[in-house]
Amino acid sequence: MKNKGVFFLFIATALILGSCASRKTTLQSPTYGQKNTGQARAVGTTSTAGRDYIERYKDIAITEMNQYGIPASIKLAQALLESGNGNSYLARKANNHFGIKCGGIWNGKSITRPDDHVRDCFRVYDDPEHSFRDHSQFLLRKRYEKLFTLKKNDYKGWAKGLKDAGYATNPRYPELLINLIERYQLYQYDRPEASYAKKEEREEKVEEIIHEREIQNPENQMPVEEIKSSVAMIIHEVKAAETLHAISQRYEVSVDQIKQLNSMASDELSIGQLLVISK
Repeated sequence: MKNKGVFFLFIATALILGSCASRKTTLQSPTYGQKNTGQARAVGTTSTAGRDYIERYKDIAITEMNQYGIPASIKLAQALLESGNGNSYLARKANNHFGIKCGGIWNGKSITRPDDHVRDCFRVYDDPEHSFRDHSQFLLRKRYEKLFTLKKNDYKGWAKGLKDAGYATNPRYPELLINLIERYQLYQYDRPEASYAKKEEREEKVEEIIHEREIQNPENQMPVEEIKSSVAMIIHEVKAAETLHAISQRYEVSVDQIKQLNSMASDELSIGQLLVISK
């Protein structure tokens, strides 16, 4: 009997100690069993069309960044948005990925499309890379000069600065750019200068270019709107029970156009989803 009593006492003690140890572990690790999602915030899915577009044009975006300081991520995000992943009419027919107009001084090929007027004149480029370079030239003007003092990897500063400078009228334009950059991880192509001296050297070079263009280039003396309309895309946030057809009817655009602008493979929608709608 005495041995049995000792045995039960031993078992009880072990159970009590085990319970305390378990509680101690739980208190020390309150996130135990929870999935570690990391610091990055999920910002949506990517599309094959978007990834293919980035792969094709990332090199020219990086080249322009190294020359002038425009973040490659910003250049690519703007191109994705304004050309509908390269599927817009101007991108397909004119290699024009940023909607740059003739402005009365363009001597190259052109194409007319309804925009601010029924028959606005748009530039036709020999290749898309020329369009990317011309977009950099468009930004090299007084209106955007302050942006070039930012670091080459400050995509958030550039996104907000473009809106503040009048590049876009849509109040959510910075959010759209940042969302694209983070969704496709475009920031991986941005490279800051190796030193402050290098950054200062680049700033001085760009400032000199802008100053010279203001004096010598007729295009820089024209109102910006005659060269490029402000990006005024309408953004629709999907509500409960809404369908793609109903949204297309509301804005008087086709379902295919909405799907193309947003790289949608199906008609499925989710509450809170942001859809880019044509002007």
